[in-house]
Amino acid sequence: MIRKLRRKFVLINMLLVSAVLLAVFVFLLAFTYRGLREQSVSALRLALRWEDEEFPFRIEIDLPPPEGHPADEAAGGGRPDNRHVAMIPVFTVVVDGDGSILSSTMGGNVTISDSALEEAVSQVLASGAREGTISSPRLRFLAQEEGDGSLVIAFADRGWELESLVSLVGTALLVGAGALLCFFLVSLVLSGIALRPAERAWEQQRQFVADASHELKTPITVILANAGIVLAHPEQTVAQESKWIGFIQEEAVRMRSLVEDMLFLAKNDAARQPPQFVSLSMSEVTTGCLLLFEPVAFEAGVSLDSRIDPDITLQGDEEQLRRLVMILLDNAVKYAGEKGSVYLTLTRSAERARLSVTNSGDPIPPEHLPHLFERFYRSDSARSRDRGGYGLGLAIAQTIVQPHGGRLSVTSSAQHGTCFTALLPVTRRRGRLALPRPRAK
Repeated sequence: MIRKLRRKFVLINMLLVSAVLLAVFVFLLAFTYRGLREQSVSALRLALRWEDEEFPFRIEIDLPPPEGHPADEAAGGGRPDNRHVAMIPVFTVVVDGDGSILSSTMGGNVTISDSALEEAVSQVLASGAREGTISSPRLRFLAQEEGDGSLVIAFADRGWELESLVSLVGTALLVGAGALLCFFLVSLVLSGIALRPAERAWEQQRQFVADASHELKTPITVILANAGIVLAHPEQTVAQESKWIGFIQEEAVRMRSLVEDMLFLAKNDAARQPPQFVSLSMSEVTTGCLLLFEPVAFEAGVSLDSRIDPDITLQGDEEQLRRLVMILLDNAVKYAGEKGSVYLTLTRSAERARLSVTNSGDPIPPEHLPHLFERFYRSDSARSRDRGGYGLGLAIAQTIVQPHGGRLSVTSSAQHGTCFTALLPVTRRRGRLALPRPRAK
């Protein structure tokens, strides 16, 4: 899939670049053609005045040319079109009212045969137009009637226009081919960079589906096995089969918990469950979670201590933040070890609330720390099913912290234990601010 997406990315990019280059090339070609045509027409208009001015016009070059010199005028002075006449092959023909050629005047750089001259004049007279082009010979003409009834026709060779356009087309094709090649190579590099997050997300999705299928397979297998045992003894009462029914219920509860966690992550990935931000007391939320976990820690033989600063308020989703504290406490109690300890702190640091949960127990190897917040990740065999974990708790905690504009981190060492720290901004500058939800009495 990623390869197809990359090919599609490159193809679309090349099509867009080709369209832009083609549009630029067409515009350049049209602009150049218009400029060449205007030069030829200017030369034709000047050629119609040859009888009143000196001919042939010469381009004189001197170092430096004297002020007012014809060369100075030709280079940009009083008669700039003289340079066009000297460079563009131009000639004039005078025709009487019957269409007979009375005279012709050739420019200094053009020679035309009598047959070609007669053919050009006959085509102009047959067209009845005063300006235009003829195909054979390839000439552009401009006609002007004189007072005595004669017609003066100025011709300019179109070959130089076509040659200039052909040269421009050849140059544009070479430049375009080189540009497309460069864009193709750049597109390949950019496609790899642009699709890297998509490739990573696709791989994570595949891994997520595989892990979820594996985790769901175990409780389903247990449920089916215990159900099979119950069905194998239909004569037994519910009380007699309570052991197997209890196993079924236990696995069903575990599977429901797993499905709810997966649904929470899926909704957040699809942005269909945005946090509902309200003004709340993080101190009260943390204290409430701590009270709920005191009996859990007592049964596990783990000491639970805390330091919660009062009056720490922030903008956040109360249910999600409560779940965040519960996840961190549950994780700490599970892995604190026999007769271990858990220490929770909630303090304010500048414009952030700092929630830290530290537990004793075996330290987490450094190579596992960057992966702890990945879904279904377990650092070692200690994170097994007998402790009730699927490897989704810390991933959910990360998913809760990020929309709140916070950051979740972990450190672990034999001397200081394992510490998970969540930094949450006390004010929210972006997003909607919901009205405080009424508390249940």
